[in-house]
Parts: sequence; structure tokens; C-alpha cells
Amino acid sequence: MYNSRIIGMGKYLPENIVTNEDLSKLMETSDEWITERTGIKERRHIVKGSGDSPATMGHKAALIALERANRTPEDIDMILFATLSPDYYFPGSGVLVQKLLGIPACPAMDIRMQCSGFIYGLSTADQFIKTGMYKNVLVIGAENHSGGLDFTTRGRGVSVIFGDGAGAAVLTREEDPNKGILSSHLYSEGQHAEELSLIGPSTMRWVPEIIAENDPTDESYYPYMNGQTVFKHAVVRFSEVIKEGLQKNNWAASDIDMFVPHQANLRISQFIQKKFQLRDDQVYNNIMRYGNTTAASIPIALTEAWEEGKIKEGDKVVLAAFGSGFTWGSTLMHW
Repeated sequence: MYNSRIIGMGKYLPENIVTNEDLSKLMETSDEWITERTGIKERRHIVKGSGDSPATMGHKAALIALERANRTPEDIDMILFATLSPDYYFPGSGVLVQKLLGIPACPAMDIRMQCSGFIYGLSTADQFIKTGMYKNVLVIGAENHSGGLDFTTRGRGVSVIFGDGAGAAVLTREEDPNKGILSSHLYSEGQHAEELSLIGPSTMRWVPEIIAENDPTDESYYPYMNGQTVFKHAVVRFSEVIKEGLQKNNWAASDIDMFVPHQANLRISQFIQKKFQLRDDQVYNNIMRYGNTTAASIPIALTEAWEEGKIKEGDKVVLAAFGSGFTWGSTLMHW
């Protein structure tokens, strides 16, 4: 049995910066209102016609990760693409990245686990590498939220939170059992599926029906979030899955060199930091700059933390996420 470890990271953010002030011109909100509730100051939105999409952004992040990993596209044995906003209904965005990279034939699989998508992607890659089936796996998290948000006062509780972007990681085989990914811990709880969801359009109610009904109050094709319920569950599940990982690896919270949480809400991250008594230099947050980029948030933050020299070889790194489903998970690694 092998371990797997990350040998290259990359990120891509659209150039278009949307501030809280910009949003206040579209809906009844303010910089103070958004900052107080989320910690977000700005986010990136794709400009229509720019060519940016989950697949093209994922491709750009992947090229950076490959270069840093000293790997070529031909070295990649498998692509895992985590997103809730794919370019098409089908096929998945993973095969589009495969095409852009010029890889002739390899498995390319999309992962639909929303905010937990990158954690699920890492764990899936880890299993394929552990068994010896594949050597080099590319894991991408990418989102285009801005293309499907309600930028009116009605939708402000959700639309002020989300941003666009992509992050990527190249994982490879590691023979040292004390290096790389040490454990992953994954969970779902479907009884809360509708508390954070985008219900339609779906094959149960397709576009012609929606057009025929022409209901101006229909919000089914915009994201819905029960914010209080999500927050209450998130802080509990985050804590549980981090604690499980620490116990599995005989780590204390004080052993953590860097904790990179999914960038859902700065208040959630601060709650977890306080609960585990982590110093500011043990936690990396960038939600204030990019908002919540769901499956892309952890790889973007992890890339930035590494670029800034806050993650070094030998460091003990903890990743954790919670999101729609509900789904949650953690990954612990020796960098």
C-alpha cells in the first residue's frame, strides 16, 4: 500500500472584482451588513463572454499545478473534477478539462459534493493511488456561481456569499508511510438535503414547464439556504470530523501547523478556531477576498497558503469542509 501526497498546487480567479459596495447598487444591502454576517469584503465574478467557465478555469489552475509538480498532462492517470456548477448538464466538466489538456484517454470523473467536493476528491484520489491502480491524479475544484444567482434584494441572503474561481492539486504516489495524506473522514446526512439546495430546473420539472407557468415568484432555479440551520450543523460537524482525524493520527490540536477550512463563512471558521484554541498563524482564511467558492475554496486557500510560505515540507496540515447535502469531511496530511 502506498500513500499519496500533493506535489503541485494551482489556482485561478477571474479578474473581475465585485465589492460589497457594488452589490449594494443591485440590492438592499451594505458593506457593513455583509461583513458582519459573513466576513466577506469582495469576491470574483466571471465576465460574460470572457471565456471563463468551470472547465476553462480548472484547466488554467491545473496547468499551474502541473508545472509546479514537474509533471506533464501525459503523466496524469486520472482527473477528478469537483463542482456544483458544471459547464453542461452532461457530460461532466472533467472530460472538458481532459480535452483542454490534450490527454488522449484517461478516466475523468466529476464529483458532486458541493462545498465538501474537494475533500471527497482528495480522498478518492488517495484510494486509487493507495491501491497502486494510478500513480498521478489531478484533482480540481471549480465553480461559476455568479451565472446562477438572484442579484435582487430577494436573493441577497445567498448571492452576497458566493464567488467564482478554481483550484487544482496534483497527487502522486508516496512510499514513505509518514508522508502525504494520512487519513480522510467523509460523511453525508441526506435528511437535510433541502436546507441548502438548488431544486430546479430538473428533469422532474423541465424548462418548458417553467416557461409555460411564467411565475415571477418562482425561486426554484436559484439557490436556497436556511442559514441558521446550516450554521448550527456546520459548527458541530466541523468539530466532530476534525476531532476524529486528530484522534486517528494521535495529534493534538496544538500539533496542527496549518488548518485550512472550507471558506463558507468567516464566523464559522472563527468559531472552530476558538473551539480548538488555534492561533491565527495556524489557520488560513481568504473568504474576505473571494467569498465562498464551494468546491474551489479549499484548493484556492491551500494554494495561497503554500505560495505565502505558510505551509512547508513536514508540516501537519488539516483540511475540513461542510456543505450542501449535508456533507462534511476532513483530510489530515504530512506535507
